[in-house]
Amino acid sequence: MDERRVIIMGAAGRDFHNFNTVFRGDPTTRVVAFTAAQIPGIEKRRYPAELAGEGYPDGIPIVPEEHLERTVRDEEADEVVFAYSDVSHEYVMHQASRALAAGADFRLLGPDSTMVPAEVPVIAVTAVRTGAGKSQTSRFLADLLISLGVRPVVIRHPMPYGNLVEQRVQRFAELEDLERHHATIEEREDYAPHLRRGLVVYGGVDYEAVVQEAQAEADLIIWDGGNNDFPFVRPDLDIVVLDPFRPGHECEYHPGEVNLRRADILVVNKVGSAPEANVARVLKTIAEVNPEAGVVMGRSHITLEGEADGARIKGRDVLVIEDGPTLTHGGMETGAGAEAALQEGARSLIDPRPYAVGEIAAIFEKYPHLGPILPAVGYFPSQLADLEATLAAVPAEVVVSATPFDLAKLIDVGPSLVQVDYELQEMEEPRLSTLVEAFLRDRGLVG
Repeated sequence: MDERRVIIMGAAGRDFHNFNTVFRGDPTTRVVAFTAAQIPGIEKRRYPAELAGEGYPDGIPIVPEEHLERTVRDEEADEVVFAYSDVSHEYVMHQASRALAAGADFRLLGPDSTMVPAEVPVIAVTAVRTGAGKSQTSRFLADLLISLGVRPVVIRHPMPYGNLVEQRVQRFAELEDLERHHATIEEREDYAPHLRRGLVVYGGVDYEAVVQEAQAEADLIIWDGGNNDFPFVRPDLDIVVLDPFRPGHECEYHPGEVNLRRADILVVNKVGSAPEANVARVLKTIAEVNPEAGVVMGRSHITLEGEADGARIKGRDVLVIEDGPTLTHGGMETGAGAEAALQEGARSLIDPRPYAVGEIAAIFEKYPHLGPILPAVGYFPSQLADLEATLAAVPAEVVVSATPFDLAKLIDVGPSLVQVDYELQEMEEPRLSTLVEAFLRDRGLVG
């Protein structure tokens, strides 16, 4: 039988994982190319032969997504597999139409086909959209487990934007490991809070190998998801976070709706700051789509790192920096930094767009919904340089940063930086801690 020729559409994460778990070593299939989107600068590489395995001595080319139709024709592809996240259902079907019109079939691979089993219990934290609050939920969960004497290890959704062979399995145990692995801003935002808690974090490219190493030093694995993707590791408890600032998105974005429908526990975050009507709409959706799930209400508690930081903001012209992916493909216009600045009486939020240079200016052009907020984008040194140059050009009296990592450790952010922290805060019963403790007792991890 002839090999089935496949193209995988991705963004340096789910695409590689789908190849590793479904196509690698399959003699009936040949993956002829990956396409790359969402993350700038990740195309024009190759998925290396060392990871691709037997049958791929030259590796697999990675081409820009805009070349999809040409690649289908040139490679005589039989099938296109869509493999990235945080996109609307309409967007997915547009990509399907492109593939079908070019002559290929179109396919989605689901959780049961791609999740890796673990030998220790797994709690997954995912979301219906980027920026819903899964990172703060993962941190809350880690603190709870530590307080109960359970030793968790965190496995993070991949961000392999560098040398893929070197990044096959990455272990972070100290903040210094961020430097050793040349971590991007995006990685530092997610890894550093766990490392400051004394936790070990794994990431990489080959998650079968990642799980093998991580489970050897864990009582329990926390899957800390990325975007709104479903887990790479098979969860025993599936926690999904919803965002009432974007009501309706829980059923409009792929694969966030998959998470919603599969969840054991649904966390409705940002209650108290989001409009009550939005919260009610999200709760109505839950009742219609997944009425068996436990529903938890939480708020995103925002604080300033320094006691005198509020006085530094009051009456000043402020530049706000927020988490990059939340603002870009996450679609948010604002975040915790802007909320904190306004609560503390900032005179104005300076719009950085007129001062943006280079790749930062290109990001504003690509994402026109962005308001007077600067996304902390730094996947590559050139972006970091342009971010620093943009910061230097903005005539701000104070910079308010809501990234979970201290940007001043990477770039010059100016003389007056205020760091904003935000953590998940439980509300009324049922509480997330109560439901998680019941799970731990059932698994014999706590008495």
